Parts: sequence; C-alpha cells; structure tokens
Amino acid sequence: MKKSIGLLLLIIIGIGITVLFDNDFFYQPEESAVTNSIQIENSAVQSESKTAKVETKKLAANTPQVSSKRLFADLEKLSFQRFTANERRRTRNYIINELKKLGWKPSLEKFQTGVNVFAEKPGSNREAGAILIGAHYDTVLNSPGADDNASGVAVLLEIARLFNSDSTPRTLQLAFFDKEEAGLLGSRAFVTNTARLKKLRGVIVMDMVGYACYTAGCQKTPSGLPITLTSDKGDFLAVVGDTEHLPLIHAFQNPLPDLKVQDQVKDNSQLPPVFTLPVPLKGVLTPDVLRSDHAPFWLQGIGALLVTDTANLRSSYYHQPSDIPANIERDFFSGAAQLIVNATNFLLQGTGSLETR
Repeated sequence: MKKSIGLLLLIIIGIGITVLFDNDFFYQPEESAVTNSIQIENSAVQSESKTAKVETKKLAANTPQVSSKRLFADLEKLSFQRFTANERRRTRNYIINELKKLGWKPSLEKFQTGVNVFAEKPGSNREAGAILIGAHYDTVLNSPGADDNASGVAVLLEIARLFNSDSTPRTLQLAFFDKEEAGLLGSRAFVTNTARLKKLRGVIVMDMVGYACYTAGCQKTPSGLPITLTSDKGDFLAVVGDTEHLPLIHAFQNPLPDLKVQDQVKDNSQLPPVFTLPVPLKGVLTPDVLRSDHAPFWLQGIGALLVTDTANLRSSYYHQPSDIPANIERDFFSGAAQLIVNATNFLLQGTGSLETR
C-alpha cells in the first residue's frame, strides 16, 4: 500500500512538472512583446496578471529611468578581484560611500566568514511590507567579475539613486551579499533574521545581468530542466521564480517595449526580451535553479526571483580572468537594468499580497 501511494505521488508530481514546463513557458520572441506568454489554468492568477499590466501602464509615466553612464562607471570601478578579505573590504567601502552620498544609512551585518551590507528606506504604508533587492559583491579567485557580479551591484546602486527620495507605499530594502561564491553564505546568514523576514513581501536577486550573445548556438539550456528554448541566441533576460508567488514574476511582464534608457548607445533600442520560469516545489527537483542568493529565501517561504543572463549557459567568460567590462554587452546591460527598475517600481507602489491565489 505504501509503495502504491508513493508511486501515485510521483505520478502526480510528474504531471504537475510537465504542465509547468509546457511549451507555453518557453521564450517566444515577438516584435511587439518583451516577455514570453505564461498560460496557467487559474482564473484568479490570470486576473492578477491583467491587473498587474493595467497598473504598470498607469505607473509608466513616473517610472525612473536608468543612466547607462552611471551603470558603467560603477561597473568599471568594481571590476577587480573581490575574493580576499581586503578586496571585499575595499568593495564594501565603495558601496557604503556611494549609499551615504545618496542619503542612505547603510549598516554592516557580520557573520562568521563575511559581511553583508544592508540599507532600508521606510515606506508610507506599514501594512504593505517590504521589497528587498539584492546582489552579491564577492568573486571567485582570479576573476575581476565584471558580469559576476559587478553588473548586479551596479544595478543595485542605480536603484539606490533612483529611489532614494520618492515615497512609496512599500519599504525598499537593499542587500549586498558577501560570500555567495563560497556557498550562498551571505544570504543564508541574512535569512536568519526572522523578524525582518516577517516584513518581506518579495525579493529580487540579481546575479549576472550584463552579458548577451547574438550568434546561433551561444545559448545553452540547463541539463536538469525539461525545457527547450525556441531560440539558441542569448539575447533575453531570465527571471526564475517560485510557483507560490506568481504575481511577483508578473512584475516583469512589462508592456512598454519602446521605453528608452538614458544615455543608451542606440536611441531607438528596445528593452531585451524576458524569459520567465516558474519553479515548483521550491526547486528541490531542479537543483540547477538553486545556485544563487534567492534560494535561501525560497526555503524560508519568501517569494524571491533570480534575475540573470543565465551565466555559464551563455557566457564563456564565467569565472574567468576574461570577465572584464570590455566583454559586457552595453545595450543589453542598460536594458536589463531598466527592466529591473520597472519591476522594482511596480512592486514598491503595490500594497496587496504577492502570493499565488
């Protein structure tokens, strides 16, 4: 009997995963859209998605615009090996000084082998909770880490500049995680603060958001996931989330493909496409999606997104000495940053639940 029940559960889980990874979830580029179409047989979720799009349009006129010049200035200053204690201290000093210039009050949160940097801007509605935006600042040995992850840190500093003064219903939290490359140690330490977790409504973690490739065959798919991309070019931004918080993923369904980025090289360039991947069961059956700082939040039941250019699935510079600013794709990086700012703005303006109904 126990064997029969176990077999039945495996069949049910298998069917569920097959549905979740159906072709409707695959990236399908279209001229008029920047996200793939996600179809879920749930009227409440579809209603939430439609509402999210309407609200995003209302917010469009007030959406802050990123500056490519500022992004690349930060990226270039941070593109050095950030592995040793002294190198990571130098990185923290840069982050802290930039935050203080903008009026933030950053704090150092030490754990056994490293130090996270945290800052917070209270929202106007205490009941609306907080949105956390995070990125790790350390590197592996012998890599300057321009994409991994100076790109994420640069976008986080840009968010600090764009949202430093305007009032929003939700609280904005910024986290610069240490020791991600050593096993997500910074984010694991961060989630031990249970009192702070109670305020969190959603998390966006950026890990490598600056590299794109446009030649056939340059984009690979992870071996452990039953998905097939309709294009083998790495020109999209990937957003990985948990199925328990689908409205959080919907924040990246941007209806504004013609939105420009300040100081961008190509004035008429559009934002990059977005490939969204909802993951069931907190990723326990797909461990390849648990490789960054969003994973500890999933294990605590907190909705979290990983935003990435797919790392080694696209870039040959991953964890190499060649991960330098010259190999960052400028238009893609600026567009990815704007997509993240758009989603951040949308989430900060909301007050409702981000859990899947």
